Amino acid sequence: MSDTTHDRSDDAVQAQEPTEAPLHRRGIKSYVLRAGRMTVAQTRGLEEVWPRLGLTLADGRQDLDVLFGRRAPRVVEIGFGMGASLIEQAATHPDSDFIGIEVHAPGVGKLLDEADKRGLTNLRVYREDALRVLEECLPEASLDALQLFFPDPWPKKKHHKRRIVQPAFVELVRTRLKLGGTFHLATDWAAYAEWMAEVMDAAPGYRNTAAAETAPYVPRPDFRPLTKFEARGERLGHGVWDLIYARDA
Repeated sequence: MSDTTHDRSDDAVQAQEPTEAPLHRRGIKSYVLRAGRMTVAQTRGLEEVWPRLGLTLADGRQDLDVLFGRRAPRVVEIGFGMGASLIEQAATHPDSDFIGIEVHAPGVGKLLDEADKRGLTNLRVYREDALRVLEECLPEASLDALQLFFPDPWPKKKHHKRRIVQPAFVELVRTRLKLGGTFHLATDWAAYAEWMAEVMDAAPGYRNTAAAETAPYVPRPDFRPLTKFEARGERLGHGVWDLIYARDA
């Protein structure tokens, strides 16, 4: 899902169809495919590690306790790009379980190769449309957190409908979060940060966790690793905005 050049997740294309239809059947996709060359390590990840850590839509609705062999906090990241942030989180939080969703082969292969080299057992990966994974594979009220870091901002006004942060998507996320679970968004585009806040503040069943002095944004939490892309942006004076909303209904 991520733009592998800018470490972004890609976004949804929204069509005008009845709201009762699943999002993916309404023409919404959570990504745009981009070509990418595969390294030896990335190919190894897809060929050798995927059978152990990979998941598909065909696997159906998951019982996450069975999938990971334990009961633990569960975190999903949509559009993990080349996987650096997700790998670091899984490595530094062994008591939590992580599911990454990404469609681009180089990023999936790199993450799988690195997970295997580090011996991580608390990580699984979908190479699928995130909307279909949420709708078809992850049970309702099963997640402690869902992360969406640096999604494609689609800056042109005529492309705003392609942004993944839309009311229907936000509601789908809410149904998959446990009561009290959090939806964590981050972007380096000020206009998209404002869009995110506007959509989230209008969404029923969410509470902004930001303190009054920083609302609607929160300081970057320690648990969100600083990516190379973000560090470069900070050196260049670029801003980054984090938003964390908790499900309260």
